[in-house]
Parts: sequence; structure tokens; C-alpha cells
Amino acid sequence: MHTDLKKRVHEYFEQKGIKTTGTPKLFTKAIIMVIALVFVYVHLIFWTPVWYFALLECMVLGGLVAGIGFNVMHDGSHGSFSKYKWVNRLAASSISLLGANHFMWNMKHNMIHHSFTNVDGVDDDIEVGFLMRMAPTQKHYKVHRFQHVYFWVLYMLLYVFWIFFADYNKYFSRRIGSVPLKKMAFKDHFEFWSVKVYHALVFIVIPIAAVGWLDWMIGFLTMGVVAGFVLSIVFQLAHTVEHTEFPVADIDTNKLPDEFAAHQIKTTANFATRNKLVSWLVGGLNFQIEHHLFPKISHVHYPAISAIVKAVCLEHQLQYVEYPTMRQAVGAHLRFLKQMGRND
Repeated sequence: MHTDLKKRVHEYFEQKGIKTTGTPKLFTKAIIMVIALVFVYVHLIFWTPVWYFALLECMVLGGLVAGIGFNVMHDGSHGSFSKYKWVNRLAASSISLLGANHFMWNMKHNMIHHSFTNVDGVDDDIEVGFLMRMAPTQKHYKVHRFQHVYFWVLYMLLYVFWIFFADYNKYFSRRIGSVPLKKMAFKDHFEFWSVKVYHALVFIVIPIAAVGWLDWMIGFLTMGVVAGFVLSIVFQLAHTVEHTEFPVADIDTNKLPDEFAAHQIKTTANFATRNKLVSWLVGGLNFQIEHHLFPKISHVHYPAISAIVKAVCLEHQLQYVEYPTMRQAVGAHLRFLKQMGRND
């Protein structure tokens, strides 16, 4: 199946005579988002508006953090942002602008999540901790009965948790979940600490000096909870909803039951694919099935190749999980959390 899919998608690009990487519209969006982030930050720190406008700008800043992650860093880290490697590296390095470490992200997302999607014990994206049960094979606790009620609070904490705990935990434990961390070269260690020092200086020290400790705390948390929730909900709607599967490896062979393409299709879902605004804001990650099948193709091409993927799924009798709207996708996620919260 995977061979057939690759052949048909390759033929599409050949017939159209276009590259699989980003377009001028994507580059323009990336520049606008980065400039907007810098502008809002500078305005907040050095020309601090009245408190209610400041809070609004902090919310916008949180949205821009998520937007740059979706639209710039994500494509860059997969090598699909541009046909030039140095541009991809530059786009991928935008994660440093946000205070996170690319080495950790690359291993957690590109290597582990994309290879072992929804595999409990390996895919760190569904390892939230004892407060959330995100797979049928995970241990059930009584508190999970209410996870569909309090999940949004935990999702809001993702960005702050990622920046101030998760990166450090991976660095010092030398593990991402159950997977040992790749050996870090000197440049990887240097980059890790350089980014953390930069982030502390730009997002903590300078703001506190400029506006005071309390105002900084309120503003930073506002930015953080918006970024955290947006980042969380987009990724959760793609994998932890009704109808997605959580494969278990064979005990004897330690192999997963499906080949790559079938595995990605069974564990992934699309949402709001006809909503151009959602697609623009989340960097095409609402076309998550196409992304998992073709991570090295820029998200700007996913709407076009989705028709090919749907046709192949139909031919191979595989369910193509898709929710037409954000509301329906969120509903499917809530029902999934309720289901996981029951001690069946």
C-alpha cells in the first residue's frame, strides 16, 4: 500500500511540475508571523499598553508561538519548508526562538512519534502522566473518570511544562519516555544551554526588569496557557479521538501488526479540512493523515494529495478517519477521554 501511495503522489507532482516543498505564500506567512511575534513582544515590554490591551496582546503572543511552531518550525524540522537545506535548518531553528530545544523535539517527534504513532510505552505524545489515560493499555485510576472535565487545564500547561521541565528532564535522564536519547555532540549541548539562557533572558529577566514581577507573571502565564492549549488540542485531535487505533506489538516477534502506511492511517485523524482559516493557522496539521504519510512534503500540498490518499484507502478498505468541523473533532476527543476514563 505504501508503495502504491508514494507512486501516485509522486506522479501528481510530476504532472503538475511543482516541488514538494513550500511556496512563496508559505514563506510570506512565516515572515509575517515572526515579525508579528517580535513586534508584539517589543510593544508589550517597551511600550506597555493599558492592562486589558496588554492581556490581549499576551494572548496574541501565545497564538503566535503556536503558529510559528505549526507553520515554520514543523515543516522546517521535516525538511519540507524549502528545497534549500539551510532554509529548512533556519525554519527548524525557530523552535529556539520559542525557548524549546530542537534536538529533543527532533527525536521525540520526527523519530519516535512518526515511527511509533499511538504505540503505548514508546510514543511519548500519549504519555501524559497518571492524571490522563490516553490509551486503552494504560493503567486506569479513579481520577480518570473526570479527565474529560479537567483535561483543558492540563493542556494549558503544556508550553510552560515543556520549556521549564520536559526539555530538562529529557536532557538529564538521557531518555524520552522509554527510549534512550541519542548521544549528544558538543554542539548539541551548547545549543541546549544557549537556548535556555536566551529564553530566560528574553522572556523572564528583561520583562521583569521592564514591567515588574507581578505584571510579568500574569502576562507570561497568559501567553503560556494560550500557546499550551492551542498546541495540545491540535495534536490531540489528530490521534486521540474516536476511531483511531492504538496498536500493540506482537509478544513473540515484537513487531507491529501493520505496515507503515496502514499503521499511520489507523492511528491518525483529520479535522476541519475544508476550513481554510483553520488550515492556515495550524499549518495544515488538520490534514494529519497526509502529514504522517508524507512528512517530507510541505503542508501546503496536503489538500491536493488528500484526494489520492482517500482513494487508496477506499481501495484497500481502510477507514479514513475525518471530522468535518473542529466542533465535531473536539466532541470526538471528549468522547474518547470519557471512554478512556471508564474502567472497562
